[in-house]
Amino acid sequence: MRNSQNITMTDTESFATDDDTNWSFPGALIGFVSWLLALGIPFLIYGSNTLFFFLYTWPFFLALMPVAVVVGIALHSLLDRRLLLSILATALTVVLVFGTLFLWLIS
Repeated sequence: MRNSQNITMTDTESFATDDDTNWSFPGALIGFVSWLLALGIPFLIYGSNTLFFFLYTWPFFLALMPVAVVVGIALHSLLDRRLLLSILATALTVVLVFGTLFLWLIS
């Protein structure tokens, strides 16, 4: 027979905290908006001809969307949920990744 005791929780004790995943939604939203921003930059530079380029390469850029969301969540968490700093860091990171892929595909 096992030598153990029953653990009882009182109202003052709690194993779960209230802010476990409060940072995930704002970080995901920042990542998605950064992906949309990065998607719009080639249209500003090259104009409507970008649509013909995206016609054949859209799976590559679509694959960057979950990457951008995860980057947004990670950076928002690592930067201690500071909103302005995480917006800038996520936007810069996602635009650089997007731009690197875009330049690699057009060369």
